[in-house]
Amino acid sequence: MDTIYALASARGKAGVAVIRVSGPRAHDAVRDLCGGVPEARVSSVRPVRDGDGALIDQALVLVFDEGRSFTGEAVAEFHLHGSPAIVAAVQRRLSDIGLRLADPGEFTRRALENERLDLAEVEGLGDLIEAETEAQRVQAMRVFSGALGEKVESWRIRLIRAAALLEATIDFADEEVPEDVTPEVAGLLSGVRAELAAEAAGAEVAERVRDGFEVAIVGPANAGKSTLLNRLAGREAAITSEIAGTTRDVIEVRMDLRGLPVTVLDTAGLRDSDDVVETLGIELARKRAAHADLRVFLLASRDEAPLLDVAAEDIVLTGKADLGDGDVSGKTGQGVDALVDRIAGILEKRASGVGVAIRERHRVALKEAIGFIDLAGQELRYGIERSELAAEALRRGIAALDALVGRVDVEHILDEIFASFCLGK
Repeated sequence: MDTIYALASARGKAGVAVIRVSGPRAHDAVRDLCGGVPEARVSSVRPVRDGDGALIDQALVLVFDEGRSFTGEAVAEFHLHGSPAIVAAVQRRLSDIGLRLADPGEFTRRALENERLDLAEVEGLGDLIEAETEAQRVQAMRVFSGALGEKVESWRIRLIRAAALLEATIDFADEEVPEDVTPEVAGLLSGVRAELAAEAAGAEVAERVRDGFEVAIVGPANAGKSTLLNRLAGREAAITSEIAGTTRDVIEVRMDLRGLPVTVLDTAGLRDSDDVVETLGIELARKRAAHADLRVFLLASRDEAPLLDVAAEDIVLTGKADLGDGDVSGKTGQGVDALVDRIAGILEKRASGVGVAIRERHRVALKEAIGFIDLAGQELRYGIERSELAAEALRRGIAALDALVGRVDVEHILDEIFASFCLGK
């Protein structure tokens, strides 16, 4: 197996740069560059030299033994002064002694192959690296810490128990079964199914926490939508004017709203128009509003009715409070803090139902497992003579759960997952 290396810290000038090495020759690389290998897991300041013996840098060096590292292989880390010239010289030296530059995500892929992480933990690590808000960090950390794997193991144990009970009845097919296992099996299936359904229901919300909620500001032309967006964004994100129909496209501003990732949409004013371009913008506004997680209807007056259907949690307000009896003003900020609190409260309530299944792949696997459990239950209701079919359905349900954490049938998605990782991970 190749020994690989890569810069594990950010590129560019920095106080410290970290180069990670993993593979069977990792400790030999330290010996070649530093003249010796420090004790495992004990940091040591060592000179790092080039092939001619000239000093490249004084580095803090760490080594980890096989089986006791992130990748599960022998690993070394060079903590260097963060000069691009120093990093380039050390990487050149590692290449000269026969090591290979790592592919994106290759360190983590080796951790998966060496069973240091399961697939869900790998996905959690990827999300943790990309996390921009507190909610994203907390969610990713739960998955990276193995919460989904623990749940899967609990579900597997109970389903395996149920399948074993059914297999026992098959062994006694020509004899009197010692006891009726149907009540215990039914209880196990019912309990697991309920937990799977709850987790699947939270997966869609979890995906929104990961990718961001969408909040659309909708309403008639010249109601103050773009001014409100600018106030929320804290910058001039949208062009504002007294001319109705100024906004023709959907303008998106991504922000951290009370720790939640939110994209606020400023949409074209809803009205009848003979302008072809404006009409296209209005149609786009209707589509984006329909698919948004939450809509803020900004009306010109209190006696005006929204031009779209209002869902239960949608917020209806009157704009331009600075000019009269309105609820909110993007120009002066009146009512904006209260609006932010309302939006955050609604989205936080939705996010509270988040589990540890955070991707569409997870939701599909959970639904597949539920389907096999339902099939097993159906076979069980036909009588004990259908135990073999029920047991087979449970085996397939267990396989669906195994795919969740990468035990089986995941090769086709690995390249996609690791493509998003940096070289040093």
